[in-house]
Amino acid sequence: MADEPSIHPDRPVGHQLRGPVVMRRKQVQQSTSEQRLLDSRGPSDWVHTDPWRVLRIQSEFIEGFGMLAELGAAISVFGSARTKPDDPMYLAAEELARKLVSSGYAVITGGGPGVMEAANKGASEAGGVSVGLGIELPFENGLNEWVDIGMNFRYFFTRKTMFVKYAQGFVVMPGGFGTLDELFEALTLAQTRKVTSFPVVLFGTSYWGGLADWLRETMLADGKISAADLDMFTITDSVDEAVSYIIKAAELADAAAEEAASTAAQQVAEAENPAARERREERRLGSDGS
Repeated sequence: MADEPSIHPDRPVGHQLRGPVVMRRKQVQQSTSEQRLLDSRGPSDWVHTDPWRVLRIQSEFIEGFGMLAELGAAISVFGSARTKPDDPMYLAAEELARKLVSSGYAVITGGGPGVMEAANKGASEAGGVSVGLGIELPFENGLNEWVDIGMNFRYFFTRKTMFVKYAQGFVVMPGGFGTLDELFEALTLAQTRKVTSFPVVLFGTSYWGGLADWLRETMLADGKISAADLDMFTITDSVDEAVSYIIKAAELADAAAEEAASTAAQQVAEAENPAARERREERRLGSDGS
């Protein structure tokens, strides 16, 4: 190294900067970070390592957040990918999506066939925003043709975040394991107050009635859930009732938010007003008999 000229006359040979890191003597490397980046030769195993997967996961969050940040009010609709176009549930999903759009909501689905396709079709044909959040699976062929805004995810958990973060509620139509997964994810988040005011509609009384009975007669009876947990969802066969339930839940949430804001503002005003503080202290002393 001592015989090699330096392109920095004021920097001693044997001195190297790697970003904010200083390297000297035997730690000096013969290539730069950019050179290694642009050099396509070398092993490619690093793209399958956990650190690289972390960056892929991060990129999915960034792309998903960026795509949906300005979506506005939306409802996620779930259901089986195996539902055929002549199935009554397919037609119900179309009607549901149209009426959600007419009520000011965008519609989010998993972007696949069946119920998802029906909901995307209804939303798109009604002139609303039809969103599809797909997932890489060996037996599905990407997003359906009615998705207006869509993204395919590598990871279920990043996709789930988008379903919940950008929706004001769920409508769950008859489906399989994936549908149940999304349903209980939502109920768990609501039960643990990770999300607030999150209406869940189970569409199809004959399909979901047995599950509701089991929750009540087995889980509740055995003390594994509380009675209030069964109030986190409603079951219906009516599209109009489903939409009305969602709208009512939104109105109640808005009213609760306004009341909380008003109470907070009043408390701040009283805290800044000595006379109000004095009156509050007098009331407190009077109530405890002091």
